[in-house]
Amino acid sequence: MRSPRLLSLLVAALVAPAVAASHPAAAREAAADPAYHATIAITDHGIPHITAADWGSLGYGSGYATARSSICNLADTVLTARGERSRYLGATGRYLDGVSLDASNLQVDAFVTDLRNRRVVEGLLASPAGPSARAREMVKGYTAGINRWLRDNTVTDPACADATWLKPDATELDLWYGVYLANLIASSGNFVKEIVEADPPTLQDPGLPDLGLKLPLPTTSEEVPAYAAQLSDEQREELRRSLGQDSAFGSNATAIGGDASSTGRGMLLGNPHFPWVGRYKFTQQQLTIPGVYDVAGASLIGSPVVNIGWNRDVAWSHTVSTAYRFTPYEYLTVGPGPLYLSANGLLRKAERRWVDVAVKQPDGSVRTVREDLWRTPQGYVIDSPSQFMGWSPLSFWAIRDANAEHLRTIDTFLAMGEATSSRDLLAKQDAGGGMPWVNTTAADRTGEVLYADHSVVPNVSNAKVARCLTPVGLLLKTVAGLPGLNGLLADGMCAWGTDADAQRPGIFGPGNLPAVVRRDWVMNANDSYWTPNDKVRLEGFADIIGCERCARTMRTRMVQQYVIDRLAGGGKETPESLRGHEYENRVRAAEVMRQDGRLDQVCARTGEPAACAVLAAWDGHSDVDSVGTHLFEAFVQRAPKGTELWTVPFNPADPINTPRGLRTGPAVVAAMKAAIDSVRAAGVAFDAPWGSLQVAGDRGAPAYPLGGGDGDLAGNANAVASRHPAANTDAYKAVSYGSSHIQAVSYLADGSVDARTILTYGQDEDPASPWSADQTALYSQEKWVRFAWTPQQIAQDLVESIDLAGS
Repeated sequence: MRSPRLLSLLVAALVAPAVAASHPAAAREAAADPAYHATIAITDHGIPHITAADWGSLGYGSGYATARSSICNLADTVLTARGERSRYLGATGRYLDGVSLDASNLQVDAFVTDLRNRRVVEGLLASPAGPSARAREMVKGYTAGINRWLRDNTVTDPACADATWLKPDATELDLWYGVYLANLIASSGNFVKEIVEADPPTLQDPGLPDLGLKLPLPTTSEEVPAYAAQLSDEQREELRRSLGQDSAFGSNATAIGGDASSTGRGMLLGNPHFPWVGRYKFTQQQLTIPGVYDVAGASLIGSPVVNIGWNRDVAWSHTVSTAYRFTPYEYLTVGPGPLYLSANGLLRKAERRWVDVAVKQPDGSVRTVREDLWRTPQGYVIDSPSQFMGWSPLSFWAIRDANAEHLRTIDTFLAMGEATSSRDLLAKQDAGGGMPWVNTTAADRTGEVLYADHSVVPNVSNAKVARCLTPVGLLLKTVAGLPGLNGLLADGMCAWGTDADAQRPGIFGPGNLPAVVRRDWVMNANDSYWTPNDKVRLEGFADIIGCERCARTMRTRMVQQYVIDRLAGGGKETPESLRGHEYENRVRAAEVMRQDGRLDQVCARTGEPAACAVLAAWDGHSDVDSVGTHLFEAFVQRAPKGTELWTVPFNPADPINTPRGLRTGPAVVAAMKAAIDSVRAAGVAFDAPWGSLQVAGDRGAPAYPLGGGDGDLAGNANAVASRHPAANTDAYKAVSYGSSHIQAVSYLADGSVDARTILTYGQDEDPASPWSADQTALYSQEKWVRFAWTPQQIAQDLVESIDLAGS
């Protein structure tokens, strides 16, 4: 009997001649004795379904298809991974990856060049922390597929059509460096500027924080509380953000088990909140080796494997974890230079590493610029006074990065695509040991659901932290949850531990990481692992993974409330109701603040009757036709925090319903007045519909009206934000961040899979493509794409078939 995927190849072969008549590129001649052979079936919305007989060919088809839709992004990824941005784009150009890295081209190139000079990736490729043979084959094929597309096609996307450096010469090592840099976005990627600009202190730059604080940095643990008390809520929030705890970089995921679903099987709603512009965008695809492998979903551009998706047995999504991926070590110095104390009173010298970067000049010539970086055995020295880790006359800091010590990410995702259940998914993830910075939420066809934070986390127990904190390290932990450890003992009692069940030394093994498998429901919306649903509490884990018995964001409370309300009175989630939550657009903070009429009372005290009439009549949603959403968003963004805002404080015994009770005093009224003034100053009518103000802001997108809104403060599950938009920048709020590859996957009672998706910014990056903004339009209309998954569905939705053979 032929396998279903072999049947799909036959269907594609039958359809291909008709398609080729209207699509000149539809049929490709097979090369003599090709190294790779893949079939790419393109269905509606430009979604590629790649079928091959081996891993290298599967990567070949994936690379070709990704180049077809996203060549400028791919090429930029390769250029960055080579450390050649300055050579072609100039040194001062800004590299903004849309997540954490915000640096000049020269700073990025200096960092990457040092990685290359130290042959970091080459070393990992040859180590036990490196990839498997099949992962290497996929990356090699993926690179060949990119080069094949460039050889066969002319680049028309205006973002890179004139780039003289865009050639079919990418290497697999370029792609591995790209993967490696993606691993670092929640760790070393936050510190590129601080690494490259690190220098010993001078009289003009002593490396001390300049935050307007009266007390000097603490030199004893007893001084920490007084110093920390000086910091405002805004300063604490900025510190956490700068250390990688950025609430704008997040996601939601909800998994419904068989006991709570109408189907008796698992269902998943996943919504990663990722950039709509820049490096870290998703592309959709299905990858199949008939009889061996079949998985669909979305991949970050530059990844040959599916990162978020489903197969016939299990579906999963990811949310950014609260765990830290690194620890800073403080070294006591001898004088202002690079000499530092190590164990037994020995003196060591930080290694100064010089790098030469080719830099394009205004006249088009190229000259070499020399930069220096400093390292200790633990990692790069950073100079960041604003984060209390400046290079001062007394000490300096270096960071050890757990995600800098492996190249297992591709293997981890590749193995997850083979999982047969939620439990098996977690086992394969643990064996891979390369989940870089995200939680996993999953549902399977048997009705079990999973929540786990089994990501890469430094093995630093609470007991080790207690022994190893320096005074400033205690300040970092007090304010931001990041333990700053004693560099004097970095090779001894303060070195990272090792668990017997971990994939490699230095990271926590599965037994010391939080997870739960159930049959009712679980979720995560970027708060810590502590509350995977309204009843379960995961406790007793190391603080470096996240907080326990701590307040939840309004977004977490909204995601949970959707399910709580649906299940009330014995109700069940259906495939329709679960995916309906994506577009329900309730605003949880408004629901809480409106209790007892308090929000209206606050507004009335501003003396702004016109604005308050709009706010009082507002439907409490963030739909495109909601009127008053912008007033509420402006208010919560200015409202005070904590006990200044709420009469009932956070209660660990009731985290889903506390804090609550909006205060109506002067501070809150002043925030409302400031919000109204800001809307007036923007020239926006108080009664403007939300969709006339919040519009698509990705490159090439028309100003489609969009629902959703602020996540953590306002409590939108459909969280979107404006962060360096590429289009419609004159709009009140041009969305360029947030809901991205949304998937609602249900395992039905008859054994079939119902997969609905939306890629909010579209599959293709070239604005001239019909698949550039088509899904943005559907997202604006609160619609879904039925993702063609079976051979019959693929044949029904087929637009083009490509038989791709070559090397």
